Amino acid sequence: MRFCFYLPFLLVFLSFSLLSNAADVILPASSVSPAISSTDKTTYIEAQTVEGKKDTQIEAQGEVEMQQGTQKIFADHVLYEQKTGDLSAKGSVRLEQLNESVSGPDLKINTTTHIGEMTTPTFEFKQSKGNSARGSASLLSTTGPTYYIFDHATYTTCPAGEDDWLLHMSRLDLDRESQVGTAHNAWVQFEGVPILYTPWMNFPLDGHRSSGLLGPVYGSTASGGVELTVPFYWNIAPNFDYTIAPRVMDKRGILVENEFRFMESGSSGVIQYNEIQNDRISQTSRYFASFQESQNLGHGFGATVNLNRVSDNTYFQDLATTVQDTTQTQLLNEGVVSYGAGWWSASVRAQTFQTLQDALGDVAVPYQSMPQITLSAQKSFSDTSVSMVNEFVDFRHPTLVEGQRLVLYPSVTYSLLNDPGYYLKPKLGLHYTDYEMGNNNSTNIPNTGRTIPIFSLDSGLTLERDFNVGKYEYVQTLEPRIYYVRIPYLNQDLLPLYDTSQATIGFPQFFTENRFYGNDRIGDANMATAGFTSRLIDGSGGVERLHVTLAERFSFTTPQVNLVAPDLNGRSDVLVSVGGKVTNALTLDSSLDYDPNSHLSQSFSATLSYKPEAGKLMNLGYHFAKDPTNTGNDVRQDDFSAQWPLFWHWYAVTRLSYSVQDNLLTQRLVGLEYNQSCWMLRLIAQKFKYSATQSSSGIFIQLELNDLVALGSDPLSALRSSIPGYSKLNTNPATTPVGNSP
Repeated sequence: MRFCFYLPFLLVFLSFSLLSNAADVILPASSVSPAISSTDKTTYIEAQTVEGKKDTQIEAQGEVEMQQGTQKIFADHVLYEQKTGDLSAKGSVRLEQLNESVSGPDLKINTTTHIGEMTTPTFEFKQSKGNSARGSASLLSTTGPTYYIFDHATYTTCPAGEDDWLLHMSRLDLDRESQVGTAHNAWVQFEGVPILYTPWMNFPLDGHRSSGLLGPVYGSTASGGVELTVPFYWNIAPNFDYTIAPRVMDKRGILVENEFRFMESGSSGVIQYNEIQNDRISQTSRYFASFQESQNLGHGFGATVNLNRVSDNTYFQDLATTVQDTTQTQLLNEGVVSYGAGWWSASVRAQTFQTLQDALGDVAVPYQSMPQITLSAQKSFSDTSVSMVNEFVDFRHPTLVEGQRLVLYPSVTYSLLNDPGYYLKPKLGLHYTDYEMGNNNSTNIPNTGRTIPIFSLDSGLTLERDFNVGKYEYVQTLEPRIYYVRIPYLNQDLLPLYDTSQATIGFPQFFTENRFYGNDRIGDANMATAGFTSRLIDGSGGVERLHVTLAERFSFTTPQVNLVAPDLNGRSDVLVSVGGKVTNALTLDSSLDYDPNSHLSQSFSATLSYKPEAGKLMNLGYHFAKDPTNTGNDVRQDDFSAQWPLFWHWYAVTRLSYSVQDNLLTQRLVGLEYNQSCWMLRLIAQKFKYSATQSSSGIFIQLELNDLVALGSDPLSALRSSIPGYSKLNTNPATTPVGNSP
């Protein structure tokens, strides 16, 4: 069985080897300890009295300290036989090296054969994460310079006097040459109750991966019932590993999850295959297969592959354990070969999707790109930048009109002004598109081409001023920006729509040329966007305490190329964003989309987060989005999430999402966490809707013994995705505040 803990205290036993050179140099007791290098092989002895017979025996008594390099041995009495190599230490014997120590009443060892023993040893060491670990045994035996045996050993990361959990082993073998530890008849005892047993397990001593069983995972879901997963990890090679995880579900049967990972020079990837034979509910065999690889082919070439497949439309709804997986409807399958040469790049992509249909409504099947070829280039000459964006796509679809599209878009940008405080950049381009129609062309769309010039002018200014509020120093900025774009009108009603949609209104879209995503529509434009941003920056820490951004786009002529109704009076929605890290504990993020034509808000979102320290967190949010079809399906949602201490060591965690228009909770997560010094208990219940009438629920119960093993179903993914800013309590996160605000 493979457990995630380390036993670096074993390094202290290497100190036994230093005693074989005890006759090199022996110094009498002194009041000043020498400054010793870790590579110094000289042996030093300090004691109240030191007596020696030439080439025969050395005896030290009273506060004896022997040291070589960073290794030390302390005892009340040390006797060393130089001829035989036998060493005997008695009375409060302690071996130390760096942050590790082992203690016992006596020690006997032969410094030539390295065979010896220590009775009733105890050990303690500092781990890399700042925690401490300790343990004991009835007997420590050494059978060579790198092999140690503990009889009836225990191990825990709990503080002294708090043996909440203990790992018991009838025997523990440590091989420092192969860096492998082997435990026999090992069992975990929690609060005096045995909770896990294995007759044998091994683990790495230096942190490298090791084959074996991982901690079991158990829990309950609405679709699968009571579940138990027992993963096995196989460390095939330094760059290959494989994990098999049988997942036993009370209602459905056994889902076998397989994952193979590989990493070589210039490439890495993962292969997954999950299968359940004869699902007892669906009465079918079901599977999920995935292959992902990224390859650096050298000389600027690269390749990626991402292939995914499931057996049926409801695989994720029935068998997934997270919200993200449950709501998947499109599985990407693509391969890409790319080339980069500094100022230009190219790629060839083949892309398809497996569409998972919903029984309550059809899911749109996207076009396949078979292939998509892109060629991009950008070169600067003094204040002039020349760029080219070219693309060829062969669009395929089982029912919709197919075709091939060629796009050529060269452009030139000239920096009239380009200084840190201001800029003025005109840009002129020519967008050419050619269509060759293919199958399913029932309306006889003709082959056609389109050529449109595009002109834009981007300008901005940054002003700063320093000011103080009491003892606090701040920098305020004022950053106005004007963006103008001119594109003549060209009727495009007969052109197909392969990958194009109306762009959503937002700050990035206001400062781009085209009002559409994709190349099937180039929106006519004679419009300017005016915006400004003002920031309040902490003068000591550089933290943005507050920002206010405002932008509006003005059309001097009514746009005629549209997929949705245009703004007839020439004014777009007004966008406002206010946010920032107001204090070291309080963060605000809000945005407003206001339509001055209807005098109505189109969307509004606000989130207030309070996090004074790790484990104390509250998020409060409100989200509104008006239905653009005016059918009354506006989105109004309240969100509350929190992680907060209650009493003793208990913490509450929760996420509640409430749909105001539907008058129901769309997502709820409630739970408790108990954080003790060396273990943590998580009790979590979650329920979420993934369609209009269907929902999924799950119960997570996990006991985590720090630096040893986690037992039960892992709720951390659900907690992190549901509670923004969630902190794993049994870690040591940095809590140092930044800046000069409270």
